[in-house]
Amino acid sequence: MATPQTPYDAVLHAARDVTKLESALDAEMLGSALLGSVYAIAETDRDAAVREFVTGFLAATSRRRVAAATTIRQVFATLVPTAEGTERVRPGSQAPNWTAQLGRVHLTGSWAYGDVYGDQTSYLATFAYDDESGGSEHALVALVDHNIGITKDIFVGGPAERILDQVRQMCADDELTWFRTEDPARLRGEVARHLAVTDDLGELPGEGSLATDRALVGARLAMLPTAAGPTGPAEVEPVSAAERTDLVRRFLAAPEAVRFGLDAVDGPELASLHFCLSLLLDHSASFPDADPMRWSPAVSGLFLLDWVHRRAVLDMDDAAMLPRVLRAWARYASRQRGLPEAAVTRTDEAIEEMVPEFARLYSTGERRSPATAAVAQLMADGVDPDDPAALDAWIEANRHRLADDGA
Repeated sequence: MATPQTPYDAVLHAARDVTKLESALDAEMLGSALLGSVYAIAETDRDAAVREFVTGFLAATSRRRVAAATTIRQVFATLVPTAEGTERVRPGSQAPNWTAQLGRVHLTGSWAYGDVYGDQTSYLATFAYDDESGGSEHALVALVDHNIGITKDIFVGGPAERILDQVRQMCADDELTWFRTEDPARLRGEVARHLAVTDDLGELPGEGSLATDRALVGARLAMLPTAAGPTGPAEVEPVSAAERTDLVRRFLAAPEAVRFGLDAVDGPELASLHFCLSLLLDHSASFPDADPMRWSPAVSGLFLLDWVHRRAVLDMDDAAMLPRVLRAWARYASRQRGLPEAAVTRTDEAIEEMVPEFARLYSTGERRSPATAAVAQLMADGVDPDDPAALDAWIEANRHRLADDGA
């Protein structure tokens, strides 16, 4: 057998048995998997890369008349209708009967479920073909990770009823999860806008069916209604200086602050307390939703074991104070959001377990950014950052080392 000469030939070879499939759903899943290889290797704007590939494929195969070629062309045109040339695709004379059902589906239900902390939301939509000859009812599941602001994984499969029952049971058995019927327009908007971020990632998340199911998920989302009004990311107003002051004031008067002895802090420790609180608020502002009340084991880990080491220079008083402030604030925030006590306890225990690793990272400085490391060294050398002459002298004396470190 001759070796395929072009990527288009390779795809045609991989799709050589497409006409032997039993349904339109099987063919759409095969087509999506084939396009997934294009999606996976693209370095930027993966959705556009797939669209350009389909455009090129349709042009390169326009004279192919064998049944497999004409059928896979029709599958690709269904999955990526925005590619150039799709309007000229016609079914071949030997096309399987199910080709008439390609893409002809309707929504049968839509739901959302997730954790009470707000770390992740999964969206589930079920679809049926207009004619049962197209294939079985199937489900689309998309996982949105709010901590990193992307659609982290997607999946299309069936039977739809079994998947829905499994999700319902899972949520019923776990008090830290929720489940609800979802507006299909909201489902489309949330999955699509987070998926657009995923499409532009330099490196995709690890295990999962993100690449193989991406084209089919896009086609199914396009079947859903669009929400009225803006479709881009929701605008979140940053917390103003006055609002931050009010948040801190109310927190320090709360029972959680009293429980951890923060209401009685004074003297030299007071500056560390307010510095630690400012770090918590700055970290919350770095998230797409910018919610200072959204804390969980995962968010606490991102803060305590990564963000704070890259972004802040702590002295010993700050390092000693920070875990205590975080535990108090997380408890306070959880109460403000009405989270169950089990959720509050889990976050508190997680923070307590992180403290030894936090202390180790603080002592080694291994996660400091070059800029943060430079400031830490400046402070260790006893240089006053508010003394311009001393600062200039220190920078000049350390210019070569700073250049090597990338600061």
